[in-house]
Amino acid sequence: MTRLSGNFALLAAFAAAAAAYPLAMKRQDAGAQKLVVAHHIVGLTGGGAPGDFTLDTWKNDVTLASSKGIDGFALNIGADSFTNEQVGFAYQAAAAVNPNFKMFLSLDMGAINAQIGCNSTDTAEFLRNVTSTFITQPSQLMIDGKALVSTFAGESCFLGEADVFTGWQQQFSQHPDLAGKIHFVPSFFIDIQKFPDFKNVLDGDFNFNGGWPLDLITAAASGLLGADVNFDSFTPDQQAVLAAKIGSFDVDDEHITQLGLVADSAHTYMTAVAPWFFTHFDSKNFIFDSDDHLYVTRWQNVIQNRDKVDLVELVTWNDFGESHYLGPIEGNLPAGSEAWATGFDHQGFLEITNHFATWYKTGTEPAITTDQLVMWARPHPKDAKPSDPLGPPLNIELTQDQLWAVVLASAPGSLTLATGDNASQSFDVQPGVNKFNMTLTPNGFMSGTLTRDNATVIQLKPDGYTFNPNPTAFNLNIFVAAASGADGGAPPAAPPAPAPTDAPAPPASTDAPPTATDPAAAPPAPTDPAAAPTDPAAPTDPAAPTDPAAPTDPAAPTDPAAPTDPAAPTDPAAAPTDPAAAPTDPAAAPTDTADVPPAPTDPAAAPPAPTDPVAAPTDPAAVPPAGTDDAAPAFPTDGTAPPA
Repeated sequence: MTRLSGNFALLAAFAAAAAAYPLAMKRQDAGAQKLVVAHHIVGLTGGGAPGDFTLDTWKNDVTLASSKGIDGFALNIGADSFTNEQVGFAYQAAAAVNPNFKMFLSLDMGAINAQIGCNSTDTAEFLRNVTSTFITQPSQLMIDGKALVSTFAGESCFLGEADVFTGWQQQFSQHPDLAGKIHFVPSFFIDIQKFPDFKNVLDGDFNFNGGWPLDLITAAASGLLGADVNFDSFTPDQQAVLAAKIGSFDVDDEHITQLGLVADSAHTYMTAVAPWFFTHFDSKNFIFDSDDHLYVTRWQNVIQNRDKVDLVELVTWNDFGESHYLGPIEGNLPAGSEAWATGFDHQGFLEITNHFATWYKTGTEPAITTDQLVMWARPHPKDAKPSDPLGPPLNIELTQDQLWAVVLASAPGSLTLATGDNASQSFDVQPGVNKFNMTLTPNGFMSGTLTRDNATVIQLKPDGYTFNPNPTAFNLNIFVAAASGADGGAPPAAPPAPAPTDAPAPPASTDAPPTATDPAAAPPAPTDPAAAPTDPAAPTDPAAPTDPAAPTDPAAPTDPAAPTDPAAPTDPAAAPTDPAAAPTDPAAAPTDTADVPPAPTDPAAAPPAPTDPVAAPTDPAAVPPAGTDDAAPAFPTDGTAPPA
């Protein structure tokens, strides 16, 4: 993303804007409801493969999400032949399982551009048609009496007009088909100082990338941590810098300030909370630093700033290709991602989600009546040398070989972590949220034991995990394990959250100090977000890639979700105008494109060239078709292609 460092004038402009629009101001009316939703990629739920969702699959997902404090799904859609059927199932499932669970569309403009282009009025008509089909459904999420609609990308889509601003205004938000009916909160990956140009377009802003510290990359390490940084052993001060950036709210504050400058806007702000990030395709091979208890720390910082945030979107429910999934491993995984996703369930994070979701929505931390323990770790050392033709992921140097653990404790106690037969560490546990970590042991395991009053409350040593020093390929995904004090397994579903209030959020819980120190262990991660304010600046090395989503090898295939040359002119003939041109061929580009966006582009620039679908890492054509036992919902299923 475009950064602001090194430009005093831009910093001064930010300071002036901040003075005009104080960040401490209330962003909602007293008592306004806050919501937590999860980003669900519909492109992985259909296509005639064995993992296709049925209505029952959607019902199961709605049931599970509802039980964890999640209020709805943002349905990430492309222009697939199965889009309307699967979205119809999703809306039906919500209505049948929980009338309070809501859905809304998130138009994946990266996928749509790769499939049918995004610079013609035909594509604009497709967007309006699919939106109109669902926004009147009973399970549609409404904001201020209008249907919430979002996007992933779209900042370079002209939709047949002279520029991106006019395109989204005239062909979508203010078009007679939709004007006055939708509450438009897109995720446009642009220089946020251009937000005011989107008058009559933006009802709000979704900061999709808010869940990760995008500027915390290896190329910037010397500027952040000092020229003498040793990636195998961070000093306590260096560790504090890393921890302060991970989960920070600083970039959110910048978004909120610029959103406040948009005239005639509701200024709805939605931000992201994410558990992890790792991807290892030919076209993208990198991590975002997700250590230091990212999921919990990010939640705590959002809660501390809850008066500025209208909605939280969990990123994501099912993006297995980028390892930030929270839901069950199901559906049609992007080809190749099974290498790092299979056997690496993340639902342990869901077990503690209700606590933080309720805290965010009400402003009051809920009482903890059942102790919970969640642990996670990568499967091999970062310095491992596998015979992997792709090589190590970009930014691997910053990650730490640590076992991370979180305890939600009902009362004081003691936690003993172990990563080997002769490697253990004990910590004091206080009531509330506790965060701990210790060094992993080659060929070791993960184990956690919570005790209280000389009795074992939780004992967790999951099968299937070994910290393997000799992997055959790089895998920086995480193995997540969870247990509760109730039955030693997953905790029961929590009751519905109480009615929202405007009570201030309590400060984030502080890491408890260890009572016995393992000399090899890294210092516990500080949780004070003020320890080192995030510098939104770009990497100090201007030659370093600032958009990890862009392939570092120029010859590498392009990810369809992330056009790497936004300035390239688009051939108008590339956007099909014949309904038959919709990518119903299984070999078409997949819509698992909740990818990291490209570097922001100047919306006034020419639109990007359509991405070659052949570069997509998925080959659904290799999977034999499979039928479904559920009847198609009463929604049109031929609306995926723009009409002639």
